[in-house]
Amino acid sequence: MGLPQAMELLRGRATLVRESLEKSQTITESMVSILGSFDHRLSALETAMRPTQIRTHSIRKAHENIDKALKTAEVILEQFDLARKAEAKILRGPHEDLESYLEAINQLRSNVKFFSSNTNFKSVDGVLNHVNNLLAKAITKLEEEFKQILMNYSNPVEPDRLLECVPNSLRPSPGSPGQQGDPNSKNRSDNHRKSSENVVYTTLDLIPPRVLPLLSDLAEQLVQAGHQQQLFRIYRDIRASFLEQSLRKLGVERLSKDDVQKMQWEVLEAKIGNWTLDMRVAVKLLLTGEKKICEKVLGGVESLREQCFAEVTANSVAILLSFGDAIAKSKRQPEKLFVLLDMYEIMREVQPEIESVFESKACLEMRESALSLTKRLSQTAIETFVDFEEAVEKDATRTAVLDGTVHPLTSYVINYVKFLFDYRLTLKQLFQEEGADGDAQLATITTRIVQALQTNLDGKSKQYKDPALTQLFLMNNVHYIVRSVRRTEAKDLLGDDWVQIHRRIVQQHANQYKRVSWAKILQCLTVQGGAPPGGGLDSSSGISRANVKDRCKTFNAQFEELHQRQSQWTVPDSELRESLRLAVAEVLLPAYRSFVRRFGHVLSYKHLF
Repeated sequence: MGLPQAMELLRGRATLVRESLEKSQTITESMVSILGSFDHRLSALETAMRPTQIRTHSIRKAHENIDKALKTAEVILEQFDLARKAEAKILRGPHEDLESYLEAINQLRSNVKFFSSNTNFKSVDGVLNHVNNLLAKAITKLEEEFKQILMNYSNPVEPDRLLECVPNSLRPSPGSPGQQGDPNSKNRSDNHRKSSENVVYTTLDLIPPRVLPLLSDLAEQLVQAGHQQQLFRIYRDIRASFLEQSLRKLGVERLSKDDVQKMQWEVLEAKIGNWTLDMRVAVKLLLTGEKKICEKVLGGVESLREQCFAEVTANSVAILLSFGDAIAKSKRQPEKLFVLLDMYEIMREVQPEIESVFESKACLEMRESALSLTKRLSQTAIETFVDFEEAVEKDATRTAVLDGTVHPLTSYVINYVKFLFDYRLTLKQLFQEEGADGDAQLATITTRIVQALQTNLDGKSKQYKDPALTQLFLMNNVHYIVRSVRRTEAKDLLGDDWVQIHRRIVQQHANQYKRVSWAKILQCLTVQGGAPPGGGLDSSSGISRANVKDRCKTFNAQFEELHQRQSQWTVPDSELRESLRLAVAEVLLPAYRSFVRRFGHVLSYKHLF
């Protein structure tokens, strides 16, 4: 293609493009004109509809406000309805349906909370006053209900019911309390062994378990209402009275040292025996049970619970301990040692329970009082034990045993020592608390007591005018001491050497008895010297017949007199009696047989018998 042709083609295409552009411009201008017309009409329409829109928005807002007001009114009416129903339950009181009554109180509290947070309502102050007054009346009735229920289940426990919870081995047997302090009583040892057994107490419900949740709910409501102090006073007064009356029924009473000093020993002894049982019952059943009740009823308020329990139990504990304190402070007497040891053992036995029951700071005084009594009983027991040695040595009773048998003081002291060894572990504990070796100290004091007894017996033996009876008396008493020691644990402490030494002492007194009693009479059977002038002479012996007959007559008279006298004497131990009889026979019979063999032919039948 040539250049002219190309130029022509290009010019044709340029013309086509220009025509297209001119056409597009026309269309654009038409569209702008049309759109401008729409904008004008829309503005007019918007202007025309604005009042309608404003009215529609106002109507919508009014509807929303009406709905909100209706909902609020519905909530308020619901609160009024709930309050009205709660009021009806409150006015009926808690007796018919306590659970419903408690629900009504909670509802009134909810009403108060609602109206207190919506104070912009008309007459809300009047409503609040009414509900608050109703709530106050409800709480007052709740206090009365709590008090009444607690009183209904706070009657003092009868002693028989308490004793049913005590293990059979620890229950008192008829007549046993009156024998507690007598070292000659078998019951003393039996009763002591009972106390060392591992025993289990039957659980005692001081208030039925089904009642405790109810009391707990009532207490919680009173605390929520701010009536802690009223709750405290009600619980304290009722339960403290319950404990004190229960102890009074057991026979527990507050006693001072002066009261104890005025009592006859038999009366005091019985009271001490009862006290050891009462202490177990009080601590293991009453006080422990009361602690559980307090924890369940007042469990939600720890500070209130601990202080309340302390005040509930304070007076009862003081009454219980007062008797033990009075005994510990009263005049020391030997017969009180065993009951002091019993009381000390009881205090140590219940000490773990006391530490557990009175563990809180509020109960510190009770713990310290119990511990103080334990220490005081320990100290008094040790002092009484040590005093016993001096009392034995200085015993000045003039009760004479005419037959030379075992003196009452000997049997009393030895029985006393034997019963001491029933308390060996306890005494060992006491001495260890004082910083001494328990066994060594017990052995030392026991030895001194026995020695003091022997010293006293030596003095009493001098009352006898007959030296033979003196020796018989000492023989009987020392033998009784040795035999008793060999049969008890005292032998382990005093040792074999002590036993052997005192057995030799018994033999020495027996030998002295033989010598003093029979030496003179044996002289009658010993014939020495020649015949007197003018007397008939026995050819076989060179002794006059008259001398022989006189000696035989004297022997018979002395033997009869000795027999009459010594047949009133006593050797209570059968083995010792037989041994002594054989020893006398070994001396007397050979001498008598020899005399008869030598002079029988010059003696008639009447001389020999």
